[in-house]
Amino acid sequence: MPRNLRSKNGAGLFVAEVSPQFGSAAPSVEAEPHYLGHRDRLRERFLSAGAGALPDYELLELALYAALPRRDTKPLAKTLLARFGSFADVIAAPRERLLEMDGVGESVVTQLKVIEAAALRLSKTKVLGRPALSSWAALLDYCAAAMARNSHEEFRILFLDRKNALIADEVQGQGTVDHTPVYPREIVKRALELSASAIILVHNHPSGDPTPSRADIEMTREIVAAAKSLRIAVHDHIVVGRGGTASFKALGLM
Repeated sequence: MPRNLRSKNGAGLFVAEVSPQFGSAAPSVEAEPHYLGHRDRLRERFLSAGAGALPDYELLELALYAALPRRDTKPLAKTLLARFGSFADVIAAPRERLLEMDGVGESVVTQLKVIEAAALRLSKTKVLGRPALSSWAALLDYCAAAMARNSHEEFRILFLDRKNALIADEVQGQGTVDHTPVYPREIVKRALELSASAIILVHNHPSGDPTPSRADIEMTREIVAAAKSLRIAVHDHIVVGRGGTASFKALGLM
């Protein structure tokens, strides 16, 4: 049976004679991948200086570590940003488009979508149960996070109580890239079910331009009229786009 033996060489030193079946006598130590030290330094910089000290590609690189623990994530982070744009655009990108990218599998998509969901839940927490009109900036941030990057139109209603605190946030309809069916009676009916005293209308423009359309204006007037008959106030209609938000009230459209 083959086994390792020791014999003297010409210099009188013992050396190992290794059977091919058993490999080397002293297993070699694999060199540490170059990116592991970089990961440690990046984590330390994130913890000491905060996310604001990291450009988008480094923050995304850091976010991908959990999904790709044995890979250098910097090249993928830069590729994703080149394809989709900003960090926010990457985490909000549709699953099917993410999976088109080389190096992106289900683990990467899951990690990105968990981050997106966490960001949305955090922004919602800042407005839920608080007076909407006195925390307007936080409300707009939440609406933008929830809808600005959607590929199809979505119409949602923010329901407020008598103190104008947000009590519910519901999507009332989803449509095509430029149209969502909206039914004023259903909106008012739902407000009554929730005992809401006021509502804020919100919808997005996938084109990116938040400028209200003629159809948006007419539809808003119908909802305002239906709500007024039941003493439900419509505080505003917000249109969300990648280019920002537009307020019907600020534009003098209601």
